[in-house]
Amino acid sequence: MKVRVPASSANLGPGFDVLAVALGKYMEVEVKPANRLSILSFGEGSHLPADESHLAARVVGEVLGHTDAEIVISSEIPLARGLGSSAALALGVAAACGARDPLSVAIGFEGHGENAAASFHGGLVAVAGDAAVRRLPLDDRLAFVLLIPDKELTTKEARSVLPEMIMREDAIFNLGRMAMLIAGFADIDNLMQEACEDRLHQRYRAKLFPEADYLMSQLVAGGALAACWSGAGSAILGICEKTTAGRVCEKGAAVLAESGLDGKSELLLPDVDGIKVLSA
Repeated sequence: MKVRVPASSANLGPGFDVLAVALGKYMEVEVKPANRLSILSFGEGSHLPADESHLAARVVGEVLGHTDAEIVISSEIPLARGLGSSAALALGVAAACGARDPLSVAIGFEGHGENAAASFHGGLVAVAGDAAVRRLPLDDRLAFVLLIPDKELTTKEARSVLPEMIMREDAIFNLGRMAMLIAGFADIDNLMQEACEDRLHQRYRAKLFPEADYLMSQLVAGGALAACWSGAGSAILGICEKTTAGRVCEKGAAVLAESGLDGKSELLLPDVDGIKVLSA
């Protein structure tokens, strides 16, 4: 079976480990029977060792009970940028293997499910631990500008700098901002930069990517309605109206250059379809 899976951007500022949105940037995965494990990878992630240690091989082993399969991966989703590449791969491989519940398989490998849920359902989702996944309203006027620096930042590294305890006022701050953000995604006339403010993760992770605050502020100055880290970074997400997103994308490219960062600025639409079967 061959499937297509969208990238995703999680957290979105205040929605730490709860919110994620699917993005129009894709990975295609095909799994076919074979006499032994074979992994053919093109595009992003093609440098990874094509052996039993590969996430795709581990997912195949989990679903099929063996790794005698040919796995073909073609991906536009860069690794270690906060764009849900591992969630998309786990979900895509599980689905291409014919798993009855590929989302559960992907969450099992990820440990937390907002990226996988967004890639599975499409659109904006909220995840409440293992209890529930709900798709939330998403204004069709929305577009995104994604700044992708040539700087990897693994989730493990990004989580290592987070405090184990948080203050009550910081939790309340984030809850209020998350409510504002959900309202703004449903109707962008209500969206403002304050909705992406956060006290749980972005300020602690800034030491790993000190340019992030400047990039976010400049996207907003260039016309984005709000900006935030994409997942654990290092990608930065500008939330825009379609009519102004092109101008914001140009501003993003200029800001990366001004900051001395190699990378690219991309204009993306939300993906509202989620995972798709391309061939059985």
